[in-house]
Amino acid sequence: MKINLFPLGMAALIGLSACASMSETQRNAGVGALGGAVGGALIGKATGSDKVGRDTAIGAGLGALGGYVWSQRMEAQRQAMSQATSGTGVEVSRTSDDQLKLEIPSDISFDVGRSEIKPDMRPILTRFAQTLKDNSGATIRIVGHTDSTGEDSVNRPLSLGRATSARDFLVDRGVSAERIRVAGRAELEPVASNATEAGRARNRRIEIFVGEPGGA
Repeated sequence: MKINLFPLGMAALIGLSACASMSETQRNAGVGALGGAVGGALIGKATGSDKVGRDTAIGAGLGALGGYVWSQRMEAQRQAMSQATSGTGVEVSRTSDDQLKLEIPSDISFDVGRSEIKPDMRPILTRFAQTLKDNSGATIRIVGHTDSTGEDSVNRPLSLGRATSARDFLVDRGVSAERIRVAGRAELEPVASNATEAGRARNRRIEIFVGEPGGA
């Protein structure tokens, strides 16, 4: 089914902006929710998701919260993980929308074609679990990725399996499963060219995002 969200989105935005009875905070939350809902629906449609309604609802919720905030807890978590991953090849960064991001290459995390966590990754995730318990208001999203070699029928479940393994490891160490969402993106979101071995190696990864909701 083809979804055309543009006319609906524009009409709703105009209506929200014109409503004099709303406070500025209410208007901003409404615009944020609408933008998040449209974004969520578009992501679901673009990626072939059969749960567009779910993606829309998730986007609306994040939009209404006003996105994420970078608190002292988030900065402390970034510093702790930067120290814990020094020299391992894991990249720890703050995203433009104030999430903590861990990019973990597959050469230290998973064997080729497997979703079981390698020993080198276990101390990193163990330390990470502790920082998550120290920042209990934050949410976690784990995304698995592959390179473009192999069939999608193999890559998609492999990428999801790797994200799920990381989630299960964190849950086993005391992080609530309700805080964690997982996704497998297969080869759909490369960060380098798949034309070279070096590029393919960079694309084989998992990414973990931690965000403290703005309404928390």
